[in-house]
Amino acid sequence: MIRLLPALLLLLLLLPALPAAAEPPQLAGRAEQGGLLAGRAGPGDQVWLDAVAVPVAASGRFLLGFGRDAAAGAVLTLRHPDGGEERFALAVAPRSWPEQRIAGLPPSQAAPDPAALARIRADAARLTACRARVSLDPAFEGGLVRPAAGPVSGVFGSRRSYEGHPGAPHSGLDIAAPAGAPVRATAAGRVVLADPDLFLTGGTVLIDHGLGLMSSYAHLSRLDVAEGQRVAAGDTIGAVGSSGRATGPHLHFGLSWLDRRLDPEAVLAVLAPP
Repeated sequence: MIRLLPALLLLLLLLPALPAAAEPPQLAGRAEQGGLLAGRAGPGDQVWLDAVAVPVAASGRFLLGFGRDAAAGAVLTLRHPDGGEERFALAVAPRSWPEQRIAGLPPSQAAPDPAALARIRADAARLTACRARVSLDPAFEGGLVRPAAGPVSGVFGSRRSYEGHPGAPHSGLDIAAPAGAPVRATAAGRVVLADPDLFLTGGTVLIDHGLGLMSSYAHLSRLDVAEGQRVAAGDTIGAVGSSGRATGPHLHFGLSWLDRRLDPEAVLAVLAPP
């Protein structure tokens, strides 16, 4: 047996080295319901989150968003130009959501009639179409800023009822501010919707920041931008109001990744200015 040891050692040296265990790409942020991760892939890599194709910039930069009711786990897949593939399991942290009862709405807003419901569906389809057009220009890379000054009056994800009628969970952040106060673009991007009169959100602006990230600004009393216009972070895009389904002046500020609504507070923390 002792005589065999040199031969065994020589054989081991001649064998090809085993590949090292794959390291997941560096991801900034926290995988949680309503949260966002930011990462960078290698040259030419394709990125998938479960069955969703992830938009990737030429630099390899990408974002991963998790909706309010995201499952406890997800799979990140990197497909390399040489045909290789790596898969990484992501644990998605759960969150608890408060309840909020909204009072003071007129009956037509609390319980919309069939004509109003048809208008709500048409508005929603229009917003969905805007969010489906994805730009690969990561305009958000300069960082996100808070779009208005004022205390938070409504948080993301809360279960809402309107005069006793159940509504959809709150999809953004409400910032209490006086009517006419300036509303600013949270980041650089292109205005893809500017409408003074959507049924639920009234005066509404939607800005594309690239890689599936979009911001929305609702209940505006005035719009200062037009569709197709490019804006920089901090540019004034309108004024606080109470248009649409609102009981008083405030800004409803929303962020989304592809078709998933995100918690603006979580996103602002991940994509803060450098």
